[in-house]
Amino acid sequence: MIGIDVGGANVKIAIEDAVHIHYCPLWEHAPLSDIFAPYAGQPAAVVMSGEQADSFASKEAGIAFIVGAVRAIFPQALFYGMDGAFHTHAMPQLSAANWLVSADFLRTRHPDAVLVDMGSTTTDIIPLTDFDHLRGMSDLRRLQTGYLVYSGLLRTPVASLVRSLVVEGTETLVSSERFAIAADVHRALGHITEDRYTVPTPDNGGSSVDASLQRLARMVCADLHEIGRDAALDIARQVWDAQKSQIASQVVRVAKARGATSILTAGIGSPVIAKAVGGTDLGEELGIWSDAFPAFAVREVALRNAGRCP
Repeated sequence: MIGIDVGGANVKIAIEDAVHIHYCPLWEHAPLSDIFAPYAGQPAAVVMSGEQADSFASKEAGIAFIVGAVRAIFPQALFYGMDGAFHTHAMPQLSAANWLVSADFLRTRHPDAVLVDMGSTTTDIIPLTDFDHLRGMSDLRRLQTGYLVYSGLLRTPVASLVRSLVVEGTETLVSSERFAIAADVHRALGHITEDRYTVPTPDNGGSSVDASLQRLARMVCADLHEIGRDAALDIARQVWDAQKSQIASQVVRVAKARGATSILTAGIGSPVIAKAVGGTDLGEELGIWSDAFPAFAVREVALRNAGRCP
């Protein structure tokens, strides 16, 4: 069996001994069937969040599209829903259940923990202390409770993280443009290597450190040669401090509210966020599966529940 997590920006696939992450911007009508085709012939367990891409008129339309694309290649696919059960057809319960299946897999292993899963776009903060409390929770409700922070390792615009920066000792407003993204911050600071900069750059340029520093300089309407590398690196540090503080404050809030006493981290940003929040990187326990954790988790939960799946 393979596990599939269909997000808005990436499709993650967990197979027996590997993880494959395919950049797949659904808002650009990316061809899901072409991505799935090489894996045809295997049973599949699926979870999704890509139904919220703005190319769809509604979540229901997105769910129907994703389910149709999956079933065209995997006719017997099982879809994990927000009720904590598997289904065979499109229904509202399938919306944004990828974080819940992660909790389903971990809840007996780490019942005292909060899971912090940092992906390219968002960070899920999931208390594992009471699984029933999580069932049916919408993304709207998760935003209200701090369980979902729309801030990730790669795609988050810098302008959404800070309103001003100190440049050469002077408080400086930032431009409200998509000149730079979180990937530039983490590339400049050495948190990711060039091969981990897996999203399109804002200017369609390169993903070297210097290219990222140039884009960060543009956030204050400057070029890199105007403010220099040290000032551009300081911009990166300030933005990371803001992002880190935003996520860490919600982790503390959720852990306190739900009685969690330990922190686990997963996702492509796991090593980075683990240091920021004092968590244990699940990559050390699960290896490659941490990068695509919901895809791995939906496969494992489906296998665990095989006798009870429809």
